[in-house]
Amino acid sequence: MSNLGRRVGSSLAPRVTKLAPEMTSSFVHQALHRAITGVGKLPGAAAAADKQLAEQRGDVDRAIHEVIENHVRYAGAEGFVTNLGGLITMTVTVPANITGLAVVECRMVAGILHLRGYDLEDPRTRTAILTCLLGEDRLLALVKRKRLPGTPMAIATAPVHDPDLSKIVANEVAAELITRVAGKRVAITVGRRVPLVGGLVGAAADAYATWKIGRYVDREFLPRKRR
Repeated sequence: MSNLGRRVGSSLAPRVTKLAPEMTSSFVHQALHRAITGVGKLPGAAAAADKQLAEQRGDVDRAIHEVIENHVRYAGAEGFVTNLGGLITMTVTVPANITGLAVVECRMVAGILHLRGYDLEDPRTRTAILTCLLGEDRLLALVKRKRLPGTPMAIATAPVHDPDLSKIVANEVAAELITRVAGKRVAITVGRRVPLVGGLVGAAADAYATWKIGRYVDREFLPRKRR
């Protein structure tokens, strides 16, 4: 997202939270839980990742590539649908877009970590998954400012789990998603008259953001011995 879009999103974040009070840190943990356990007919992250591993005949790197590509498509489809309306529908579509992105990106990251041998039931792994949703640039900036103790892999392999860190990360992720989605939504809505254009732009923006996160996670996490 452009710097202008981020500034607009940051200024709108408090308003979005007022319009949709459920957009707090608790929804981030709920999205992570749904991503790992499954949503409706959509299987959980580990099951989906194992299916890709089987299809790629045990090639972990190729399976991870497929996990990323699949979730980029999911994010694009979700972004298209939730960005068709105008400003009047923002109270419905913005929260839906935020929640959908959180679930899709959590599911993708969890799938990659599962394939790399990390235990998705481990609270350290779950906190690490959430940090990845911040995106590489935002995440490294928080590490530099000592708001986070280290990179996602360092968090996943820490000696002990820090419950307070999990709360801090969830709050940061909630703010990041609200800023990203609200800024994008205003940028594609103001001055636009054709709803289809908003859907296409929303799809491209969400797909690209998800792809960037997937590629970062692929580079960040070294393999661990699977139990």
